[in-house]
Amino acid sequence: MATVTDPSSFASFSKCITKHLNLRFHVDFDHHAIKGNVALTIEALENKLSSLILDTKDLKINKVTANGQDAKFTLGTAHSFNGSPLEITLPFELSRGQHVIIEVSYETSPQAFALQWLTPEQTAGKKHPYLFSQCQATHCRTMIPCQDTPSVKHTYYAQVSVPKELVAVMSAVRDGQEADPKDSSRTIYRFRQAVAMPSYLIAIVVGALESREIGPRTTVWSEKEMVDLAAYEFAETETMLKTAEQLAGPYVWGQYDLLVLPPSFPYGGMENPCLTFATPTLLAGDRSLASVIAHEISHSWTGNLVTNKTWEHFWLNEGHTVYLERMIAGRLFNEQFRQFKAMGGWKELQDSINTFGAKNPLTNLVPDLNEVNTDEAFSLVPYEKGFALLYHLEELLGGPEVFMGFIKSYIQMFAYSSITTDDWKNYLFTYFKDKVDILNKVDWNGWMYTPGMPPVKPQYDTTLADACNALCKRWIKASEADLSSFSAADLQKLSSHQVIEFLALLLHEDPIPLSHVKRMQEVYNFNAVKNSEIRFRWLRVCVLAKWEGAVPLAFQMATEQGRMKFTHPLFRELYNFDKYREQAVSTFLKYRSGMHPVTAMLVAKDLKI
Repeated sequence: MATVTDPSSFASFSKCITKHLNLRFHVDFDHHAIKGNVALTIEALENKLSSLILDTKDLKINKVTANGQDAKFTLGTAHSFNGSPLEITLPFELSRGQHVIIEVSYETSPQAFALQWLTPEQTAGKKHPYLFSQCQATHCRTMIPCQDTPSVKHTYYAQVSVPKELVAVMSAVRDGQEADPKDSSRTIYRFRQAVAMPSYLIAIVVGALESREIGPRTTVWSEKEMVDLAAYEFAETETMLKTAEQLAGPYVWGQYDLLVLPPSFPYGGMENPCLTFATPTLLAGDRSLASVIAHEISHSWTGNLVTNKTWEHFWLNEGHTVYLERMIAGRLFNEQFRQFKAMGGWKELQDSINTFGAKNPLTNLVPDLNEVNTDEAFSLVPYEKGFALLYHLEELLGGPEVFMGFIKSYIQMFAYSSITTDDWKNYLFTYFKDKVDILNKVDWNGWMYTPGMPPVKPQYDTTLADACNALCKRWIKASEADLSSFSAADLQKLSSHQVIEFLALLLHEDPIPLSHVKRMQEVYNFNAVKNSEIRFRWLRVCVLAKWEGAVPLAFQMATEQGRMKFTHPLFRELYNFDKYREQAVSTFLKYRSGMHPVTAMLVAKDLKI
């Protein structure tokens, strides 16, 4: 088999692979740094191995040893986004199959991309500082010197020293705590991750955390101000886990905890094993968050258990996870709801491709990431184009039950490993060996390696979407005289998901007149809605219609939380409203320091800063 290289990593994983990490962290809030020590158990894959390379970025390396002996090391030239290769020369040679323990003592930089240090004012409690990590895709190297590629999977053990008024949690099973023998004002928390996983899933949070048990294997964590609401919102987690197990096989990670982060967390959720991270923008009080949690639960199989070998194959993680997430939704609600969510996803794919440009090679399902920053390549394409391909195959090969049989078999086949698109496709052809003639007619090049929208639009059941379409058409066609025909009753029979779809449809049309937007607020009172997904789309509709009355609310939403999905487009729309362009720039500069570095980078790019 051809050797796979990872354009986003310097690590020499064809020569040797990491089997285990033993981490010791001293979390220093005064200097915004982790003083770290990592012992990597590394196995040689070739004879006469005398050197190896680890990924690092912005790390200060103090000392390196190999089996206790001093080892020479050099930090290579810093690449603009991939960091600096740490070249380690071993004081001896290894034979294929032999293990060595490489120990690195180091310190992270206050600018480490993986780590966000929050002041007490940026937390709900306002009393204590807070730290959270986000390593996906290539930021673990700013926290730990490692083989920072999803091609390599390892277990880990960690001991974390934090101020004793704070609590540490990690993407692992908790293994007790004790007073720090070196400093009585600190506590050491211990963690064990016995299932091998890639580096991007290592995660840590330190803050004034409280917890509530909500199921036999689920505890919810957050600051005390949000913990009871979070426990209420996530009450259905065990039902979703059981549904996922029926579809995909046993859950192998033991614990499934959820942690609600402060508002600057840049994503809806992050599937860190044993501890899913979730944005507080989900806590709308109406339990409309099922799809986000179903998505993160699904990653326990597709992504965490079967992993993309490099980020060019990210659709294997995300397309399959969206497919599983929607199968769970179909089981918990009904098949029409699954179809409705799929239709909404197709529309979001169109939006994403319009933003990137239909000829942009980053809209390929399998893009070339040579010299491409994975943060800048991130989009909905691997999620929704990936899902559309799997749904298209489901249609061709015999329906959801038949295709779910393949998905379950695929997970069993590749569990605990990292794979490429070719591995997936070869297994698809093996599994459906009696339907190869159907598979041969698929436009694989059009789906995988061609930019823009997919070559085929799947057929979806429109039952739940019809009411959204009808209401959207009424507003678009309405004259001034027709505005009195709208009333609050229009929304009474629509679920929150359908209201979101109605607003999404409006965003696909030319902006509606200002008089219409003002009337919509009069009859629907969208300004008072707490559901973030509704609020976000409503404020975009307002700004695009140039309603100045909504501009302060749009600025408020863009800055009071930092979820990229909301903050990035809101700033873009405000910047494009000529009258408020300067205010968009000055507001961003004022709030930039409180934003996650990835969010700040992407917004700055849009605002030409």
